[in-house]
Amino acid sequence: MLFHLYPQSTSSLLNQSLPSCPELAELLSSSNTRSRFKMSAAERQAAFEEARKQMWKPPFDARFPNQNQTRHCWQNYVDYLRCQKIKGEDFAPCEYFKRVYTHLCPGFWVESWDEQRENGCFPAKI
Repeated sequence: MLFHLYPQSTSSLLNQSLPSCPELAELLSSSNTRSRFKMSAAERQAAFEEARKQMWKPPFDARFPNQNQTRHCWQNYVDYLRCQKIKGEDFAPCEYFKRVYTHLCPGFWVESWDEQRENGCFPAKI
């Protein structure tokens, strides 16, 4: 009944077979799939921890409660630079600010701010 809703040309397209894909067939073969996805508990735990690190997001900051996070991005960029200036470039807690601004800020903003700093026209006091 459903095919009556489609024009004749469309129903003929539905009856065609899909092109073969050797990579897909290899992936779906039972022996390859079983050996590929078999993990020990330790490997599974390590993969889970790595995935958690990659899914990190900045915690809530009460100074920036709104949906627009532009100021949050800007403030963490400036805080990172100030932290590096005061504590030195090797100070590990400064990396928190970097993680936040790299998560929130588009890359072209950061590139633009870096260029402004190099040219001496950056609008913040660091």
